[in-house]
Order: sequence, then structure tokens, then C-alpha cells
Amino acid sequence: MKSEKARTEGGLREGDTAPDFEGLTQTGQRFRLRDCRGRWVVLYFYPRDHTPGCTREACEFRDWHGALDRSGAVVVGVSTDTVASHARFADKYRLPFVLVADSDGTICRMYGVRGQKRFLGRSFEGTLRTTFLIDPEGRIRRVWRRVRPAGHAEAVLKALEELRGATGGG
Repeated sequence: MKSEKARTEGGLREGDTAPDFEGLTQTGQRFRLRDCRGRWVVLYFYPRDHTPGCTREACEFRDWHGALDRSGAVVVGVSTDTVASHARFADKYRLPFVLVADSDGTICRMYGVRGQKRFLGRSFEGTLRTTFLIDPEGRIRRVWRRVRPAGHAEAVLKALEELRGATGGG
């Protein structure tokens, strides 16, 4: 779960401005990234609702949500699933954060997290599990690519606390 500074295949890197986007959440409300200015944002992209790795990642962010919130961060999950799928997923696992539906993959492409994946010998385009930690000014401060769900939320919290300490808390 190393942070990556190098740009990879159209992906964003640390220091870049996080592209603004809007989309519908699991409750049907409009979410706009720009509305989070002034707060830290944990923006995580994941492949599919209700799958083992994605469920584990979401539940870890749920379990660490209180600590992330106390550290000043908003957690936002994005996948290409529908609003209805997100609603079922969030309800089933009691997720206390926003899930944004990116059904056409626009947000994923904007962040460079769509790419070739392999599963059971088959190659296909899908969402690459990636997390961006965005500062209150809208700059990407950390990027995790090829995320392994186990322990990821805790690693994000640790990076957030280190960065907050280095910047005086902002």
C-alpha cells in the first residue's frame, strides 16, 4: 500500500489538483467534490458493490470512520455501480459515508482509475482499486494504487495524521 508519486497511464499524482466532479449518492442526493473544500477527502475507487474485496474495504472504512472524521476527513467511495446498488450496499453494511454512482465511468476515467484487469484468465476493462487523499485546498496529497483492502483504511488514517501534523492540522 505504498503511496505513488509517479504518474501512471493518465493517472493523477501527488501535487495535482483533484478534478472536480458531481454524481448521485446512494440516497439519490447530488454530491459535488467542490463542496468538500476546506476538509480533507478520502476518495476511494473500488470495482463493485457486494464483492468480497470491495465489501472488506468498505467495512474497514466504516470501522475507521469515527477516527477519520475526528481527523477532519470526509470519506467518499466511487464505483460504476448504480444508485440502487449503492443504496443496498450501504444499507446492508451500515456504511456511514457517501457512495457515488459513476455508472458511465466518467469519474473513473477523469481520475485515471480505469484499466485492464484479469480475472480467471479473462482480460477486461474495469475500475482499478485506488485511493486519493485530497487536502482542504483540493490538492492530491497521497495516492495508493493496487490497494489491498486489509489494513488500507488504517494506513490512510496514518497518512492523514502525518500530513495534518506536517501542515499544522489544516
